[in-house]
Amino acid sequence: MSIAWIFLLLAGFFEICFTIALKFSQGFTKLIPSIITVIFIILSFFSVSQSMKSIPIGTAYAVWAGIGAAGTVVCGILFFGDSYHIIRLISIFLIIVGIIGLKLAHVE
Repeated sequence: MSIAWIFLLLAGFFEICFTIALKFSQGFTKLIPSIITVIFIILSFFSVSQSMKSIPIGTAYAVWAGIGAAGTVVCGILFFGDSYHIIRLISIFLIIVGIIGLKLAHVE
């Protein structure tokens, strides 16, 4: 796996982190969670921008958003009591399959 893909995975992880911190910030009304949110946003954007040096923009964006979306849904289910309805689980699975497909289709 190239450094660009490592940056992209990190960007997705940081996106999950900033989304969770955003929830705790309560609409940017809590100082510490708001600061943490901004830090993870910066880390996420920096990481995705580094990945785009060699990964096509469409692939990078789709993988970044997919990791963030799927990861945030999973965290919502595990930690915040969000619904784990079968349709949601199938949808997460499809996002993950799409991410894998984009990685497999990428030729460096």
